[in-house]
Amino acid sequence: MKAQEQAEILMQALPHMLRYDDAIVVVKYGGHAMDDEESARNFAKDMVLLEQSGVNPVVVHGGGPQIGAMLAKLGIKSVFSQGLRITDRATIEIVEMVLAGSINKQIVGFINAEGGRAIGLCGKDGNMVTAHKLGQPGDAVDLGFVGEPAKVDTTVLDQVLGRELIPVLAPVAQGVDGETYNINADTFAGAIAGALQAKRLLFLTDVPGVLDRQKRLIKQLRVEEIRTLIADGTITGGMIPKVETCIYALEQGVEGVVILDGKTPHAVLVELLTDHGAGTLITR
Repeated sequence: MKAQEQAEILMQALPHMLRYDDAIVVVKYGGHAMDDEESARNFAKDMVLLEQSGVNPVVVHGGGPQIGAMLAKLGIKSVFSQGLRITDRATIEIVEMVLAGSINKQIVGFINAEGGRAIGLCGKDGNMVTAHKLGQPGDAVDLGFVGEPAKVDTTVLDQVLGRELIPVLAPVAQGVDGETYNINADTFAGAIAGALQAKRLLFLTDVPGVLDRQKRLIKQLRVEEIRTLIADGTITGGMIPKVETCIYALEQGVEGVVILDGKTPHAVLVELLTDHGAGTLITR
């Protein structure tokens, strides 16, 4: 690429950089975007570049497949109910070990290797997220140690953000009852983004975004349009909880939520720093 072309690309990125200067952007990272090392390294480069350009990125990661693999290795059977893993005491120990341990530190390592300064945390650190058990007493299925955020305390993140540090958060939290709970990573990211009043929450998924009936990408949606698309059957299956989490995050105070394809190289940069955008932007 000629120097002139490089300069033009930087000039195009500048207004976007100014728009997100000092803004908080929460990125939910998971699914197949985490699967191979090259994608993981590209993601780490994106986070470092964002931080260097004045954005405050916060990474929230999942790890369902890795948890499943570790449970299988240890001979513990995975049982699901409506897409959620039923988590007994033996399982929650493995969940915490995999999420807050191996996956979290692997992402931290990748970001640090690319010249960033990542810090690995989970919901327990500094009482960041307090959970309560998901479901009601008397539910047909008891999910065990599966929780949802009851309260978010941003004290630790307030200390970290703006100091050239990139927090990487595992969705494990302590309950009001002192037990450890596994929280769905999308829900966890929505709660964190809301508490931080983030400018953007990006969900890196395995799909390009929200699609219309002709399977074309819908670039922008408002909350009331989403409700219509669910009612008429355009949005179905696993995309419904995803968009519901987007609505929840907007209600918590996030300015805009984007669903985009984590398998697209540098999707985060394309979304935030170019005119093209990379997925579906959802606003109030």
